[in-house]
Amino acid sequence: MTQTVGIFGLGLIGKALTHRLVGADCSVIGHDPDAARADEFTALGGTAKTPTDIWTAPVILAAVFDTDQLANLIEHAPIGTDSILISTSTCDPDRMPELAAKAGGKNIHLVEAPLSGTSKDLSDGNAVFLLGGDKDQIKTLGWLWSILGRGHHYVGDIGNGNRAKLAVNLVLGLNRAALAEGLVYANCVGLDPAAFLPLLQDTAAYSATMPSKGLKMVSRDFAPLGRIAQSAKDFSLIRGLADAKGQHLPFATTYQEMMALALTAGNGDLDNSAILLSIEAARAKP
Repeated sequence: MTQTVGIFGLGLIGKALTHRLVGADCSVIGHDPDAARADEFTALGGTAKTPTDIWTAPVILAAVFDTDQLANLIEHAPIGTDSILISTSTCDPDRMPELAAKAGGKNIHLVEAPLSGTSKDLSDGNAVFLLGGDKDQIKTLGWLWSILGRGHHYVGDIGNGNRAKLAVNLVLGLNRAALAEGLVYANCVGLDPAAFLPLLQDTAAYSATMPSKGLKMVSRDFAPLGRIAQSAKDFSLIRGLADAKGQHLPFATTYQEMMALALTAGNGDLDNSAILLSIEAARAKP
């Protein structure tokens, strides 16, 4: 039987989700206020619908920008909806229990499923999902996890999915920043970054960010697979939660400063590999 899945948010992640679902012969309905995104979604095989129509789907994926947008979705959902709402976005974990309670009041069952991987990883079936919420309910969605990614991890109650995602993104972001700084350093001491990158990948310094982000940095191809603005939002959450616990994150603080420079320079919509530009712009004081 054909599964019907709804999607709110048809940006990079929403389109990648659509690609996976359409490829598995699911019926996919989606909504985005951006008409151009809706047209791209239709070209992928989805059917653009109104928000009211999306809420009729038994399973709905939310691929929105942040916690406020997720809260707005739930706020405007019809009462009596009998749907599972799966949040794939990186959100504030401390707000998730309250949002789950509000959703539950409308008979909407909120599940966390932030993903680890770029939109290309997701489109290729290589993303990993970090799941939080009712364990039994999550088990009923096994068919969906097998379609969307190469793996998933149940990490406990609602909120823990995003706690795990933020911790993963902290390590990932710092790996990306270290790679960018290493390539800038190699260039400034006279090494060709394009030749240095494959050498670097064959050393103990290797990280999984090198094959994708390293190539983008070397070729200066900053077409977005994951935007700097999104990473900056995530690191604001990371820093805020750490600060609330009295924990200083010195490397995260520096990386956040580099992203702030990128946003000021108008680079927020570039791929997060474009952090290279902020590092290149840093100059030693005379």
